[in-house]
Amino acid sequence: MSYTPTQITFTQAIFSLSSPVQKIQLQGDQLYVVTARTPFHPVSHIWPDHPADRGTLSTAQASYAVTDCQVGAIELASGELYVGQAIPVKRDEPGWVFVVVHVIEASDSIVSVGEDVVLSVDEEYQHSLSRGHSAGHLAYLALNKVLAAGYWRKDAERKDPHGHCDFNSYAQVTSFVDQDSCLDTYRLGKTLRKRGLNSDNMLLDLAEIENKVNQQLANWLAIEAQITMRCEGEHLTDSRYWQCDLQEGNLAVIPCGGTHSASLTEFSSLQVRLTQRDEQHIEMHTRVNHTSEQ
Repeated sequence: MSYTPTQITFTQAIFSLSSPVQKIQLQGDQLYVVTARTPFHPVSHIWPDHPADRGTLSTAQASYAVTDCQVGAIELASGELYVGQAIPVKRDEPGWVFVVVHVIEASDSIVSVGEDVVLSVDEEYQHSLSRGHSAGHLAYLALNKVLAAGYWRKDAERKDPHGHCDFNSYAQVTSFVDQDSCLDTYRLGKTLRKRGLNSDNMLLDLAEIENKVNQQLANWLAIEAQITMRCEGEHLTDSRYWQCDLQEGNLAVIPCGGTHSASLTEFSSLQVRLTQRDEQHIEMHTRVNHTSEQ
């Protein structure tokens, strides 16, 4: 049987669709289901910052809860499906296709290759993750801008989309999106100090920096700009970019494979809290208060 890379629609605000099943694979008490198209966003096996969507997979006979959604890769020569951390190749490897794997409970599940199934995403849950992810982008851009105003001894080589020293890129250790929230952890090590960051002063001024970041976020929300996703293809591994004009001279363009809000009007407010975890780590907790507008 031939296999094709999964066509994704989560960048198009499509929350339910019908698609033929390409492959099924039993894995313990779970059944992996691969379809030609999907509205589901899977958790990345490389940078798992954005959780998998929730929802249902329905056949003509029954409806099943999608308990997880992961990235998979199928070796075309053998038809073998590898899922998550078991994937042995990088994207665009010749002879492989990358797919979205819908996970359902195997007991009493009857799904057949070739049949059409209906995939329906939990729309509100996806919206809440989208707001959390877009809020994380806005928060780190604001943090970069505040730090660029007085906490770098020299001009760092790496810049963010607005031309500021990219503290986020240099220091970020982990980022985790949740419903209407995002948690970023940063490491203030020797390498970052050598690049020019006054990390001691930054820690002393953490409360002041937090206030300035929140003020910057409030200023940006007042613009009520649109957020768009620029996609370089319709498949899972094609590059995608988050874009928003925050009136900072340059359009903010960030490579990102997650789902996102469509407009800053979806946020009634954003609140960042900066905390020092230990001598070398700080955390940025970003919370969203949202409007009913989607």
